[in-house]
Amino acid sequence: MLQDPAFLDLLPLLQRSLLLQGPERLLHRLTPRPALAPDVLVASRHPQHPLGLVVSQRLNRSGSCWQLLHLRTSDSCLEAGETGRLAIEAALVREAIQRSRHAASWIATSSSGDEDRLAVLRQQGFQPLRRETLWRWQRTVTTSAATARSLPRELQLKPLNRRTAAAMWQLEQAALPAQLRQLLDRRVDDLLDQSEQPSLMLIDVARNQAVAGARRLRPSSDGLPELELSLHPGWQHLLGEPLQLLLERCAAGAEQLVVRSDVLDGERSRWLQSLGMVAEGEEVLMARSVWRRHARQPSQEMARRLEAVLRQLQPRQRPIPTPLGR
Repeated sequence: MLQDPAFLDLLPLLQRSLLLQGPERLLHRLTPRPALAPDVLVASRHPQHPLGLVVSQRLNRSGSCWQLLHLRTSDSCLEAGETGRLAIEAALVREAIQRSRHAASWIATSSSGDEDRLAVLRQQGFQPLRRETLWRWQRTVTTSAATARSLPRELQLKPLNRRTAAAMWQLEQAALPAQLRQLLDRRVDDLLDQSEQPSLMLIDVARNQAVAGARRLRPSSDGLPELELSLHPGWQHLLGEPLQLLLERCAAGAEQLVVRSDVLDGERSRWLQSLGMVAEGEEVLMARSVWRRHARQPSQEMARRLEAVLRQLQPRQRPIPTPLGR
Protein backbone atom coordinates (compact mmCIF):
# COMPACT_ATOMS: atom_id res chain seq x y z
CA MET A 1 0.00 0.00 0.00
CA LEU A 2 2.82 2.43 0.85
CA GLN A 3 5.05 1.86 -2.17
CA ASP A 4 4.51 5.44 -3.30
CA PRO A 5 7.82 7.26 -3.98
CA ALA A 6 6.91 9.83 -1.32
CA PHE A 7 7.08 7.14 1.40
CA LEU A 8 10.05 5.01 0.28
CA ASP A 9 12.54 6.51 2.75
CA LEU A 10 10.08 5.86 5.60
CA LEU A 11 9.53 2.16 4.86
CA PRO A 12 11.94 0.84 7.56
CA LEU A 13 10.27 3.08 10.14
CA LEU A 14 6.78 2.05 9.02
CA GLN A 15 7.61 -1.66 9.09
CA ARG A 16 9.05 -1.31 12.59
CA SER A 17 5.93 0.49 13.78
CA LEU A 18 3.69 -2.20 12.31
CA LEU A 19 5.60 -5.12 13.84
CA LEU A 20 5.81 -3.57 17.32
CA GLN A 21 2.18 -2.50 17.72
CA GLY A 22 1.23 -5.54 19.81
CA PRO A 23 4.25 -5.50 22.19
CA GLU A 24 3.88 -1.73 22.53
CA ARG A 25 0.30 -1.98 23.84
CA LEU A 26 1.19 -4.80 26.24
CA LEU A 27 4.27 -3.12 27.72
CA HIS A 28 2.50 0.25 28.06
CA ARG A 29 -0.20 -1.39 30.18
CA LEU A 30 2.38 -2.99 32.46
CA THR A 31 4.66 -0.01 33.11
CA PRO A 32 5.37 3.48 31.75
CA ARG A 33 8.38 3.24 29.45
CA PRO A 34 9.78 4.79 26.27
CA ALA A 35 7.83 4.01 23.12
CA LEU A 36 9.14 1.12 21.05
CA ALA A 37 7.88 2.59 17.79
CA PRO A 38 5.95 5.67 16.64
CA ASP A 39 2.25 5.78 15.78
CA VAL A 40 1.30 6.00 12.11
CA LEU A 41 -2.01 7.20 10.66
CA VAL A 42 -2.74 6.75 6.94
CA ALA A 43 -5.33 8.65 4.92
CA SER A 44 -6.57 6.77 1.87
CA ARG A 45 -9.37 6.96 -0.68
CA HIS A 46 -9.43 3.14 -0.82
CA PRO A 47 -6.98 0.51 0.52
CA GLN A 48 -4.71 0.64 -2.53
CA HIS A 49 -4.71 4.42 -2.94
CA PRO A 50 -3.00 6.17 0.03
CA LEU A 51 -3.20 9.95 0.10
CA GLY A 52 -0.88 10.75 3.00
CA LEU A 53 0.39 9.73 6.42
CA VAL A 54 1.47 11.26 9.71
CA VAL A 55 4.03 9.74 12.09
CA SER A 56 3.93 10.80 15.75
CA GLN A 57 5.69 9.64 18.89
CA ARG A 58 5.62 10.16 22.64
CA LEU A 59 8.38 12.43 23.92
CA ASN A 60 8.19 11.31 27.54
CA ARG A 61 7.20 8.22 29.48
CA SER A 62 4.08 9.78 30.94
CA GLY A 63 2.73 10.51 27.45
CA SER A 64 1.95 14.13 28.30
CA CYS A 65 4.03 15.45 25.37
CA TRP A 66 3.96 14.13 21.79
CA GLN A 67 5.90 15.08 18.68
CA LEU A 68 5.02 15.11 14.99
CA LEU A 69 7.91 13.31 13.27
CA HIS A 70 6.77 13.13 9.63
CA LEU A 71 3.87 14.49 7.61
CA ARG A 72 3.77 13.29 3.99
CA THR A 73 1.36 13.28 1.07
CA SER A 74 1.51 10.97 -1.95
CA ASP A 75 2.35 12.03 -5.49
CA SER A 76 -1.25 11.42 -6.58
CA CYS A 77 -2.39 13.83 -3.88
CA LEU A 78 0.01 16.48 -5.19
CA GLU A 79 -1.63 16.24 -8.58
CA ALA A 80 -4.97 17.18 -7.01
CA GLY A 81 -3.68 20.69 -6.26
CA GLU A 82 -2.28 22.62 -3.33
CA THR A 83 -5.64 23.07 -1.59
CA GLY A 84 -6.35 19.34 -1.49
CA ARG A 85 -2.89 18.53 -0.16
CA LEU A 86 -3.12 21.07 2.66
CA ALA A 87 -6.60 19.81 3.59
CA ILE A 88 -5.32 16.22 3.89
CA GLU A 89 -2.32 17.29 5.96
CA ALA A 90 -4.54 19.31 8.30
CA ALA A 91 -6.92 16.36 8.70
CA LEU A 92 -4.03 14.02 9.54
CA VAL A 93 -2.60 16.35 12.17
CA ARG A 94 -6.03 16.95 13.69
CA GLU A 95 -6.76 13.21 13.88
CA ALA A 96 -3.37 12.46 15.47
CA ILE A 97 -4.00 15.05 18.19
CA GLN A 98 -7.51 13.83 18.89
CA ARG A 99 -6.37 10.21 19.26
CA SER A 100 -3.75 11.02 21.90
CA ARG A 101 -6.07 11.05 24.88
CA HIS A 102 -3.48 11.73 27.58
CA ALA A 103 -1.35 14.27 25.68
CA ALA A 104 -1.23 17.76 27.18
CA SER A 105 1.12 19.28 24.59
CA TRP A 106 2.44 18.68 21.07
CA ILE A 107 5.78 19.61 19.47
CA ALA A 108 6.53 19.96 15.75
CA THR A 109 9.41 21.31 13.68
CA SER A 110 9.35 22.71 10.17
CA SER A 111 11.76 24.39 7.82
CA SER A 112 11.52 28.15 8.13
CA GLY A 113 11.07 28.39 4.35
CA ASP A 114 8.16 25.90 4.14
CA GLU A 115 5.30 28.39 4.34
CA ASP A 116 2.64 25.78 3.53
CA ARG A 117 3.70 23.46 6.36
CA LEU A 118 3.89 26.37 8.80
CA ALA A 119 0.39 27.43 7.75
CA VAL A 120 -0.98 23.92 8.37
CA LEU A 121 0.56 23.81 11.84
CA ARG A 122 -0.75 27.27 12.72
CA GLN A 123 -4.21 26.22 11.55
CA GLN A 124 -4.08 23.34 14.04
CA GLY A 125 -3.14 25.62 16.95
CA PHE A 126 0.66 25.40 16.85
CA GLN A 127 2.60 28.53 17.76
CA PRO A 128 6.31 29.20 17.06
CA LEU A 129 8.47 29.05 20.19
CA ARG A 130 12.00 29.34 18.83
CA ARG A 131 13.95 29.42 15.59
CA GLU A 132 17.05 27.24 15.35
CA THR A 133 20.00 27.15 12.95
CA LEU A 134 21.21 23.73 11.81
CA TRP A 135 25.02 23.61 11.74
CA ARG A 136 26.80 20.80 9.87
CA TRP A 137 30.11 19.94 11.51
CA GLN A 138 32.70 18.29 9.27
CA ARG A 139 35.19 17.14 11.88
CA THR A 140 38.92 17.34 11.35
CA VAL A 141 41.83 15.85 13.28
CA THR A 142 42.42 18.03 16.35
CA THR A 143 45.01 17.99 19.05
CA SER A 144 42.76 17.09 21.97
CA ALA A 145 45.68 17.30 24.40
CA ALA A 146 46.08 21.02 23.77
CA THR A 147 42.37 21.52 24.28
CA ALA A 148 42.36 19.46 27.48
CA ARG A 149 44.95 21.75 29.09
CA SER A 150 42.50 24.65 28.83
CA LEU A 151 39.91 22.99 31.08
CA PRO A 152 39.73 24.97 34.34
CA ARG A 153 40.66 23.13 37.50
CA GLU A 154 37.23 23.64 39.07
CA LEU A 155 35.55 21.78 36.19
CA GLN A 156 35.43 18.03 35.67
CA LEU A 157 34.25 16.08 32.64
CA LYS A 158 31.72 13.33 33.44
CA PRO A 159 29.63 11.00 31.25
CA LEU A 160 25.85 11.04 31.29
CA ASN A 161 24.55 7.98 33.11
CA ARG A 162 21.97 7.16 35.75
CA ARG A 163 24.15 8.61 38.51
CA THR A 164 24.72 11.97 36.82
CA ALA A 165 21.39 12.31 34.96
CA ALA A 166 19.85 14.46 37.71
CA ALA A 167 22.62 17.06 37.28
CA MET A 168 22.07 17.18 33.50
CA TRP A 169 18.30 17.48 34.02
CA GLN A 170 18.79 20.46 36.35
CA LEU A 171 21.09 22.08 33.78
CA GLU A 172 18.51 21.77 31.00
CA GLN A 173 15.78 23.11 33.28
CA ALA A 174 17.89 26.24 33.76
CA ALA A 175 18.86 26.56 30.08
CA LEU A 176 15.42 26.01 28.46
CA PRO A 177 12.83 28.82 28.22
CA ALA A 178 10.09 28.49 30.83
CA GLN A 179 7.27 27.90 28.32
CA LEU A 180 9.16 25.23 26.40
CA ARG A 181 10.25 23.55 29.63
CA GLN A 182 6.64 23.29 30.78
CA LEU A 183 5.42 21.88 27.46
CA LEU A 184 8.17 19.25 27.18
CA ASP A 185 7.48 18.01 30.73
CA ARG A 186 10.78 16.12 30.70
CA ARG A 187 11.93 14.01 33.66
CA VAL A 188 15.27 12.38 34.45
CA ASP A 189 14.25 9.05 32.89
CA ASP A 190 13.09 10.85 29.75
CA LEU A 191 16.49 12.50 29.45
CA LEU A 192 18.20 9.11 29.54
CA ASP A 193 15.75 7.62 27.03
CA GLN A 194 16.41 10.40 24.50
CA SER A 195 20.22 10.36 24.79
CA GLU A 196 22.82 8.12 23.21
CA GLN A 197 26.45 7.59 24.09
CA PRO A 198 28.78 9.37 24.25
CA SER A 199 26.93 12.16 26.11
CA LEU A 200 28.99 14.29 28.50
CA MET A 201 28.79 17.24 30.88
CA LEU A 202 31.07 19.67 32.67
CA ILE A 203 30.62 19.58 36.46
CA ASP A 204 31.53 22.42 38.79
CA VAL A 205 33.31 20.41 41.49
CA ALA A 206 32.85 23.01 44.25
CA ARG A 207 29.06 23.26 43.78
CA ASN A 208 28.55 19.72 42.41
CA GLN A 209 26.52 21.28 39.60
CA ALA A 210 26.47 20.69 35.84
CA VAL A 211 27.30 23.94 34.02
CA ALA A 212 27.50 22.64 30.43
CA GLY A 213 26.39 19.49 28.67
CA ALA A 214 26.40 17.87 25.24
CA ARG A 215 23.90 15.09 24.52
CA ARG A 216 24.16 12.75 21.56
CA LEU A 217 20.68 12.39 20.11
CA ARG A 218 19.22 9.98 17.61
CA PRO A 219 20.27 10.55 13.98
CA SER A 220 18.50 13.39 12.23
CA SER A 221 16.47 13.10 9.04
CA ASP A 222 19.73 13.15 7.05
CA GLY A 223 21.04 10.15 9.00
CA LEU A 224 23.69 12.23 10.78
CA PRO A 225 24.16 12.17 14.57
CA GLU A 226 22.76 15.24 16.27
CA LEU A 227 24.26 17.05 19.25
CA GLU A 228 22.30 19.15 21.72
CA LEU A 229 24.49 21.65 23.55
CA SER A 230 23.28 23.11 26.87
CA LEU A 231 25.03 25.94 28.70
CA HIS A 232 24.04 27.39 32.07
CA PRO A 233 23.05 31.07 31.74
CA GLY A 234 25.68 32.09 34.32
CA TRP A 235 28.56 30.31 32.53
CA GLN A 236 28.69 31.99 29.14
CA HIS A 237 32.45 32.48 29.57
CA LEU A 238 32.90 28.76 28.83
CA LEU A 239 32.27 29.45 25.13
CA GLY A 240 35.70 28.55 23.84
CA GLU A 241 38.15 25.75 24.51
CA PRO A 242 36.21 24.14 27.44
CA LEU A 243 33.08 23.70 25.29
CA GLN A 244 35.19 22.68 22.32
CA LEU A 245 36.63 19.84 24.39
CA LEU A 246 33.09 18.85 25.40
CA LEU A 247 31.91 18.76 21.78
CA GLU A 248 35.00 16.89 20.57
CA ARG A 249 34.54 14.13 23.15
CA CYS A 250 30.80 13.88 22.48
CA ALA A 251 31.38 13.68 18.71
CA ALA A 252 33.85 10.81 18.99
CA GLY A 253 33.47 8.24 16.22
CA ALA A 254 31.51 10.47 13.83
CA GLU A 255 32.93 12.36 10.87
CA GLN A 256 29.89 14.61 10.37
CA LEU A 257 27.34 15.85 12.89
CA VAL A 258 24.48 18.31 13.18
CA VAL A 259 24.42 20.91 15.97
CA ARG A 260 21.39 23.09 16.70
CA SER A 261 21.65 26.66 17.96
CA ASP A 262 19.07 29.33 18.73
CA VAL A 263 19.06 32.02 16.04
CA LEU A 264 18.85 34.73 18.72
CA ASP A 265 22.04 33.49 20.41
CA GLY A 266 24.45 35.37 18.18
CA GLU A 267 27.49 34.79 20.38
CA ARG A 268 27.10 31.00 20.24
CA SER A 269 26.44 31.08 16.49
CA ARG A 270 29.66 33.01 15.87
CA TRP A 271 31.58 30.55 18.05
CA LEU A 272 30.18 27.53 16.20
CA GLN A 273 31.13 29.15 12.91
CA SER A 274 34.67 29.69 14.19
CA LEU A 275 34.93 25.91 14.71
CA GLY A 276 34.35 25.37 11.00
CA MET A 277 30.65 24.57 11.16
CA VAL A 278 28.48 25.52 8.19
CA ALA A 279 24.88 26.72 8.55
CA GLU A 280 22.60 24.57 6.39
CA GLY A 281 19.21 26.05 7.14
CA GLU A 282 16.77 27.06 9.82
CA GLU A 283 13.94 25.22 11.52
CA VAL A 284 11.02 26.58 13.51
CA LEU A 285 10.08 24.77 16.70
CA MET A 286 6.32 24.97 17.19
CA ALA A 287 4.12 23.76 20.03
CA ARG A 288 0.54 23.73 21.20
CA SER A 289 -1.33 22.76 24.33
CA VAL A 290 -4.27 20.36 24.35
CA TRP A 291 -7.25 21.21 26.51
CA ARG A 292 -9.51 18.34 27.47
CA ARG A 293 -13.05 18.67 28.77
CA HIS A 294 -13.13 17.06 32.19
CA ALA A 295 -16.12 15.28 33.63
CA ARG A 296 -18.41 17.51 35.66
CA GLN A 297 -17.60 17.47 39.34
CA PRO A 298 -20.43 17.12 41.85
CA SER A 299 -21.45 20.40 43.42
CA GLN A 300 -20.70 21.22 47.04
CA GLU A 301 -24.40 20.97 47.90
CA MET A 302 -24.59 17.44 46.56
CA ALA A 303 -21.42 16.53 48.46
CA ARG A 304 -22.95 17.82 51.70
CA ARG A 305 -26.10 15.75 51.14
CA LEU A 306 -24.08 12.59 50.58
CA GLU A 307 -22.04 13.32 53.69
CA ALA A 308 -25.23 13.70 55.77
CA VAL A 309 -26.59 10.38 54.50
CA LEU A 310 -23.34 8.57 55.22
CA ARG A 311 -23.19 10.05 58.71
CA GLN A 312 -26.59 8.50 59.52
CA LEU A 313 -25.36 5.08 58.45
CA GLN A 314 -22.31 5.18 60.71
CA PRO A 315 -22.54 3.33 64.08
CA ARG A 316 -23.57 5.69 66.89
CA GLN A 317 -22.61 5.76 70.55
CA ARG A 318 -25.04 4.54 73.20
CA PRO A 319 -27.61 7.29 73.86
CA ILE A 320 -27.70 8.97 77.30
CA PRO A 321 -31.12 8.62 79.09
CA THR A 322 -33.07 11.85 79.65
CA PRO A 323 -35.59 12.52 82.48
CA LEU A 324 -39.29 12.14 81.69
CA GLY A 325 -41.39 15.25 81.71
CA ARG A 326 -44.91 16.26 80.91
